[in-house]
This record gives sequence, structure tokens and C-alpha cells, in this order.
Amino acid sequence: MALRTQGPESTRETIVECARAAEDAGLDALWVPDHIAIPPDEAEGSGGRYLDPLGMLLFLTGHTRRIGLATGALILPYRPIVPTAKLIATLQELSGGRLQLGVGAGWMKPEFRAVGVDYARRGAITDETLEFLNRSFAEDVGETHGQPWLFLPRPPRPPILVGGGAPHALERAARYGDGWLPMEREPDRLRAGVSELRQRFAEAGKPEPRVEVYTGLPVGERARLEDAVSEMGEAGATGIIHFAGRYGDASTYRTHVEALGELLES
Repeated sequence: MALRTQGPESTRETIVECARAAEDAGLDALWVPDHIAIPPDEAEGSGGRYLDPLGMLLFLTGHTRRIGLATGALILPYRPIVPTAKLIATLQELSGGRLQLGVGAGWMKPEFRAVGVDYARRGAITDETLEFLNRSFAEDVGETHGQPWLFLPRPPRPPILVGGGAPHALERAARYGDGWLPMEREPDRLRAGVSELRQRFAEAGKPEPRVEVYTGLPVGERARLEDAVSEMGEAGATGIIHFAGRYGDASTYRTHVEALGELLES
């Protein structure tokens, strides 16, 4: 289930209530988006109010026990490599290994200007960060700018799912990650991407990729909900992340997670 970090839904009380409702319903994970510097002309629906995704997930480690905690997707070029790796490791450690790291290269040019990062280098920076994360989680001693340093604690690396479209996201996932994080409503379009992704993973000698799909499900109609989930599974999705839109309050959010929980039980 997607959990909003923005707008009126991002109060402390609403976040906690929504997260606990999703956990009680038996859902696998909560996925949070990432915006860091929304320009005024892009603030409709949020008022420009956004919580940091890693900070929000750290907060939720203390208010949940079982449910996975996931970024969907963390925009890597916005953040310096070493502090970001340390924060990811801290979250993985304190959550008891519940982190799933959805990542992306980003698309909103004003945010890149705000953080002083060259938009044209976003892909290269993303690759550099992913290479660094893989290396850091593989050994205790890292090195940056000629200085060795200890990457401790060093919990197991969280699964890395790469967001975005073909061909760049699929190539990046095969090189650095464990799967793909697309946004898709049409099973046929998903099927084509999954086929290419599986081929790339096979060529890289990697196991079958995970495919976690962001989509909107018809939670109010049981038959249509079952069909939608089945069609996405047949198209190659290994998981579905339901995006409920602007649900407004925890009560509305609860109706969504309970419908999904009932489907899981059937």
C-alpha cells in the first residue's frame, strides 16, 4: 500500500493510524514517495508539505512491528552518497531488516535546481550511488576520496528495485538491483517490460527479478479487484502497490487496506 508523505495526510497521527491499519490488515509493505523541494507552482494537492521518506520510515520503525517499509522511489541524485548510505543502513538495522529500497533517477527539473545537481547527470549519479551501495553493504571497510572508513553497522543489503521505464530502468535494475518498480495500469504494457527485464537478468546471471507495480486498484468492487490483481500477476507482477490517491484521512485509508486484507485472506 502506498502511504502519502504529503499534504493533509502527512500529520503524525494520520501516518501512525494508517500504518497500523495496513499492518493489522496483513499487507506486506508500506511504500512512501520522495519529493525534497517542491516549487510553488507544483504544490497543488500537497501545499508543498512533504516529509522526508527515510525520516518517515525511521519514525515508523517505532510504530510498527512486522510490515515492510519501502521507498517508492528514493531519488538518489538529490542526496550525497555517504550520508545516504549511512541512513539506509541505519534504517535497515533499526527496522530489523524490513527495508525495501525503491530508487529512481528523478524527473522534476526544479528540484534538481534547488539542490544544485546537474539534471543531465542524474542517470550517472544514480549509477554511481547504486554501485557504492552494493559495494558498501558487501564489506566493512569502504573508501571515498582516498579515505578508508568503516561501514558499520552493516546489516544485510535491502532489496533494490529500480523505478522508471524502459530501457534505462531495466538496464539499471539488471546491473545493480533485484527488480523493477514501474507505474502501470495496463497489463499488456507491463508484460512487454517484464519480458525484457527477465531477459536482461538472465543475461546477467541473476535470479528472476521482482516486479512491484504501482497502480490503482478498484477496491470497492470485489470481482473487479480480483480480476485486476490476477491480470497484473499474469503480466509478470510479483507484487502490487495500491495507490489510493488523496484519501484525506485514516478512516478512508482503512477501507482500502481492509479490502485488500480480505482479498489476501480469501
